[in-house]
Amino acid sequence: MSAVNVHEAKTQLSRLLARVEKGEEIVIARDGKPVARLVAVIAQPPKRVLGRDQGKVIIAEDFDAPLPDDVLSTFEE
Repeated sequence: MSAVNVHEAKTQLSRLLARVEKGEEIVIARDGKPVARLVAVIAQPPKRVLGRDQGKVIIAEDFDAPLPDDVLSTFEE
């Protein structure tokens, strides 16, 4: 973690942001006292929308019916 003063933070903001994007954490100080911390923002995954695929999936009426004996026997061997 690096520390910079306010003046340097104002004049070198682009360079500081490039360092933060690479994973570095920077403390901004005023009169030698820490005031703020410059850290990268972690992107949030997009929120899921319920019902977005409605009508795209078809489930057979008998999807949970027992398997025929010949198919079931292949699983039990």
